[in-house]
Amino acid sequence: MLIDRLYEEVQSKGNVCVGLDTCMEYIPKDFKDKYYFEQDALFRFNQRIIDATADIAACFKVQIAYYEALGIKGLMAYKKTLEYIRSKGSIAISDIKRGDISSTASMYAKGHFEGDFETDFITLSPYMGMDSIEPYLNYVKEKEKGMFVLVRTSNEGAKDIEFLNTKDGKKVYETVGEKLEILGGNFMGKCGYSSIGGVVGCTHREDAVEIRKKFNNTFFLIPGYGAQGGTEDDVSLYLNQGNGGVVNSSRGILLAYKKCEDSSLSFEECSRMEAVSMRDKIRKACLK
Repeated sequence: MLIDRLYEEVQSKGNVCVGLDTCMEYIPKDFKDKYYFEQDALFRFNQRIIDATADIAACFKVQIAYYEALGIKGLMAYKKTLEYIRSKGSIAISDIKRGDISSTASMYAKGHFEGDFETDFITLSPYMGMDSIEPYLNYVKEKEKGMFVLVRTSNEGAKDIEFLNTKDGKKVYETVGEKLEILGGNFMGKCGYSSIGGVVGCTHREDAVEIRKKFNNTFFLIPGYGAQGGTEDDVSLYLNQGNGGVVNSSRGILLAYKKCEDSSLSFEECSRMEAVSMRDKIRKACLK
């Protein structure tokens, strides 16, 4: 199962998920000016970040919106970025947050688990119901693919829906998590986690221990670290003995060169230093 690969990557490399949510504005001007076409600068920047962090990152998350915003040329950079991640033997998560049903969902599954945009994991929104997830399941079973479904996100607006009480007294996100835990039981890896994981933000730490305990077979994609305010101590509460989740950082790693005190270092060297620091802080927090 794909989840066993990810589990082993975390065991050997740590929990860092490098987020390639790459704006053109993030790319240093002197580097960007070397390329005539935006898509070339975008891909080459990503390539340098990947090369600098592949040995210390459990996976890479590519947010499709940053590439769609540039049209066809952006999607070409998206395609090449995914291909490059996977050619390095690393795991790619495509952050697409699709949420539709029936034949439409089947086409989304085909579009992101096959062809030009093939990836390893995708993110999904469950708010049209659990049947919005069903069209992807054959890929999990037959094609070594996986998914991370939104459970409790890191944004402030999560409280508008995810924290509402249902008629049985549970929060909406708890109901979603329970349904995923049941569904995920059909796709368990040897590591004790399912290839159907959950997105759980680390910025609401008050019920973190309960969430980790309640959804014990669900592997977490954990946003909210760094720029959104989450800390290594917050993150550690969502892990089981240092595993069971990957922690995404995008701006913190991509823009590390802007706060690096050593001006002689390249942008990718600064990104590597930030990723190593993040990994080590999380490991240390998990030992407390």
